[in-house]
Amino acid sequence: MMPTLFVSHGAPTLLTDDCPARDFLRTVGESMPRPSAIVCVSAHWESAEPRVTGVPFPDTIHDFYGFPPRLYDMRYPAPGNLRLAERVAGHLADAGLTVHVDGRRGLDHGAWVPLALMYPAADIPVIQLSVQSRADPEHHLAVGAALAAVRADDVLILASGGATHNLADFGRGELNAEPAAYAEAFSRWLEEKVLAGDSDELVRYRTQAPDGMRNHPTPEHILPLFAAMGSAGPDAPGRVIHRSFTYGILSMTAFAWD
Repeated sequence: MMPTLFVSHGAPTLLTDDCPARDFLRTVGESMPRPSAIVCVSAHWESAEPRVTGVPFPDTIHDFYGFPPRLYDMRYPAPGNLRLAERVAGHLADAGLTVHVDGRRGLDHGAWVPLALMYPAADIPVIQLSVQSRADPEHHLAVGAALAAVRADDVLILASGGATHNLADFGRGELNAEPAAYAEAFSRWLEEKVLAGDSDELVRYRTQAPDGMRNHPTPEHILPLFAAMGSAGPDAPGRVIHRSFTYGILSMTAFAWD
């Protein structure tokens, strides 16, 4: 059974920034068995209902603005896997969810930035799954539960978002600045609840966590975490596999569920 991961992908410059989170992602792939394929739940694909990529060779989407030109030249040419996409769609449908296989969508930077560090050869098939930012965390736990069946076939569930994500404060600190107190407190709370498998508290992060709304003014970057947790079982305890900050406000915490 492959583990399921939640990673914080930070800014697109993570690929070139000299920081602990980049170093972690460069080694985490080597610490696990090689997956047969990857299902990436990315914060950067939002849709009203779950959508799965069904493209033989997905494009690399540069869905960011104002960053160094070299980032726009980068490509992640991993193949897709239509059979896996249809299988995932079937599991989601069996769970009572309306799901669509998208024959045009490529990989956004929430997927290809961490994958380029984890598996730079781009030789493992990747499909991507959207989040529903108007749906609640419980919905994403159910999405994750529907994904659980593919883990037995050495498929890695990679949820890519952010442990904290307040872009209103982005750019006020240097890359390796000391973390802001409000972001550090939320990140510690998140660790505590994930380690305890406390899904009841986690789904109410907006009101239960310290500065829940300040750390996640919009939900899309935390929703992948619930998909990861759901694929392991809603009360399954996770473990911390990385902790650091970038720019003082982006917690780069990562979790694994076995």
